Amino acid sequence: MPQHKSAEKRVRQSAKRRVANRQKRSRMRTLTRKVLDSTQKEEAMPLLNDAVSFIDKMERKGHLHRNTAANKKSLLVRHVNNLE
Repeated sequence: MPQHKSAEKRVRQSAKRRVANRQKRSRMRTLTRKVLDSTQKEEAMPLLNDAVSFIDKMERKGHLHRNTAANKKSLLVRHVNNLE
């Protein structure tokens, strides 16, 4: 249990951020999975754009390291380019 006012506030902030970060990470995984599950290039392109955009946003806000974001985007683009 926190002993100081500032520690109480830090616990509240951490709980809020933990929930928000889980939601963002879950959304990123869902978007990634949708791209990887697609079998047609025409259906995959809009999904790819959404996923890459969201990954870039996560990177800009500091939720992902830039190399991790680049690796995830590369994986998705390679998958879509191999579709017919």
